[in-house]
Amino acid sequence: MIEAVVFDMDGVLFDTERLSCESCFEAAAQLGIPVTKEAVYGCFGLNAADGREHVLSSMEWAYPERSFPYEAYRNRHDELFAARIRENLPKKPGVENLLEFLKKRGIRMAVASSSRSRRVESNLARSGLARYFDQVLGGDLVEHSKPLPDIYLMACRRLGVDPTRAAAVEDSPNGVRSARAAGMLTVMVPDLVLPGPELEGLYDLKFDSLEGFQGWLERENALVDTGATPCLHRK
Repeated sequence: MIEAVVFDMDGVLFDTERLSCESCFEAAAQLGIPVTKEAVYGCFGLNAADGREHVLSSMEWAYPERSFPYEAYRNRHDELFAARIRENLPKKPGVENLLEFLKKRGIRMAVASSSRSRRVESNLARSGLARYFDQVLGGDLVEHSKPLPDIYLMACRRLGVDPTRAAAVEDSPNGVRSARAAGMLTVMVPDLVLPGPELEGLYDLKFDSLEGFQGWLERENALVDTGATPCLHRK
């Protein structure tokens, strides 16, 4: 039975992976440099430091000896991305219904994102979703980002739940690997990157949408009976 649910943010709660990708390619075009789809999509689920390493290694074919102008590229991406989400921070379909469903049943919830904590908290506050979560964790709080399990293990500790009694909702291969390594029920709701054969056996459940996950929870009566205790207050 599930006592807690931990959500990734980009691509799970918000339709922001698409906006980030658009910003990556636009930044590269404005700077007059190439960037590959693999370099961009491979950053999903990584924190800033690991994302930098991924891009530098992915672009060595065009920029030997790690000479890709990453700082200029990243700074321009951040400016473009910030402008996009200032204009519109789109929620994923079904997210509020799912969060309300879980909250009413007293299920503890957290966000475990590879983005910096400040951005995670800002997005949750702006969107009105912050009230649902007992804990909010960003990638800057752990030494090792996804696909290692650090952030999910920390989320479970802070929620006071054993990882085997918690579910993780992820959209990216790196996130799926992280949740699986933490020993959680791993739920994949793919966004831009569809799961390939290499992910088979790593996720426990896969749905096309958050509505699908909620439907499964209701059909399977998978949530622990909490007596609808109120949400914990974040410290």
